Amino acid sequence: MNFLQEAQSLAPWLTELRRDFHRRPEHGNKEFHTSAYICRALESMGLEPKRLLEAAVAAELQGGRPGPTIALRADMDALLIQEHTNLPYASEVPGMMHACGHDLHMAALLGTARLLSDHREDLCGAVRFLFQPDEELDGGAKRMIEAGCLDGVDWVFGAHVRPELPAGQVGVRYGASYAASNPFKITLRGRVAHGAEPQNGADAIVAGAQIVTALQTLVSRRVSPTESAVLTIGSFHAGSQCNILAGEAVLEGILRTFGEENRKKLTGAMTDLVEGVAAAMDVEAMVDITWGYPGVVNDEAATALVQRAAETLLGTDRVTVLNEPVMTTEDFGFFLQKVPGCFYHIGVGSPAPLHSDQFNPDESALPAAAALHAQVVWEAMGQA
Repeated sequence: MNFLQEAQSLAPWLTELRRDFHRRPEHGNKEFHTSAYICRALESMGLEPKRLLEAAVAAELQGGRPGPTIALRADMDALLIQEHTNLPYASEVPGMMHACGHDLHMAALLGTARLLSDHREDLCGAVRFLFQPDEELDGGAKRMIEAGCLDGVDWVFGAHVRPELPAGQVGVRYGASYAASNPFKITLRGRVAHGAEPQNGADAIVAGAQIVTALQTLVSRRVSPTESAVLTIGSFHAGSQCNILAGEAVLEGILRTFGEENRKKLTGAMTDLVEGVAAAMDVEAMVDITWGYPGVVNDEAATALVQRAAETLLGTDRVTVLNEPVMTTEDFGFFLQKVPGCFYHIGVGSPAPLHSDQFNPDESALPAAAALHAQVVWEAMGQA
C-alpha cells in the first residue's frame, strides 16, 4: 500500500479544497458553509456524514473486516484577522482569515477519507472522521465528545501544521505536547476620590499595578527552573480622568502550565496573591479563573505508532522527535483525556508564523499530511 504515491496524484484536488476553504473562512460555531461543503465531499465518497452539533460533522467508514475504531480529527474555524497575503485565493470575508492552518487540516483529512475509501475492503475496523468547530474560542472538542463523537472509539489522532518545519516534515512529541490554559479576569473595586485628596479613596489603578508586578513572581519563584509555565496579563483597563482616583480596574490574562499539579498550585497561588495585595491596599478583589483547555498529553504507545507510520511513509530523515513542548494550547487535549492517541505536527514551511495576517503555508505538504493520516490508521489497525 503506497498512500503517499496515491496522495500525490490527488495534489491538485487537495490544493483546490484548501483554497476553497481559505476563500470562505468562518468563525467558531458558525462554520455552516464549511460543514456543508465537507458533507458534500464526504457524500461523494459514498460516506454518510452526520451533524453532531450545528456545525460539527462526523462520518464513519466501515472496513471490510472487523477491528478497532480509529478517529481522526480536523478543526474548521478561522480567526478574526484581516488577511494581507495578496494571494489570488485570499480570504473573501473582511476581517477573517484561516491564519492557523485549519483550511489545510480539513483538506488533508478529506484527502485521507478519499484514500481510505478506495481501500475500504482492506481495512480491519472502522475510521471515524471528525470535523470540529470552534477550536479557537470555547473549545468545540468538549461539546463534540458530549455529543458522542468518541463513543466506541479505540484510538484518536490529529495533527497541526507547523510553519517552522519544512514542508512535508513530520514532528512527533512524546508526553506533554501543549500547555493547559486558564484564562482569568481580575476585577478590583476601590473608592473614587479627587486626585488632590487621595486619602479619601482607594486607588484601583495603583493596586492593579502592584498586582501585575507581583504576579510575575508566580513563575519565577513558584515554579522549578526545570519546568515551564507562562502568566500573561494582556489587558488592563481603569480610570476615566487624569485627576480622579479610579474606583475600578479590570485585568485579563491567561496562565499556561504543564501538569494538573502545577495548574492547581499556580491558580490557587494566583488567587491568594491577588486577594492579599488588594487587601493590603484597601481594595476589593474578585478573581474569576476559567478552567480552559487541559493541555495535550500524547499517549506513549500511540506516539510510537505515529513515529513508525511516518518513518515508513516518508523515511527517517523526514521525521523529527520534538524535544520541547509548546506553550500554546489546543482543545485536542479533551479527546486525549477520553481515548488514547497522539497529536502530531506537519511542516508547512511558512516564513510567517501561525496567527499572522501573512501566514502563507506551503501547500505541497498536503499530500504528505493526507497520506500520513491514512498510514497511521493502517498501523493502528495492525496491518502494516
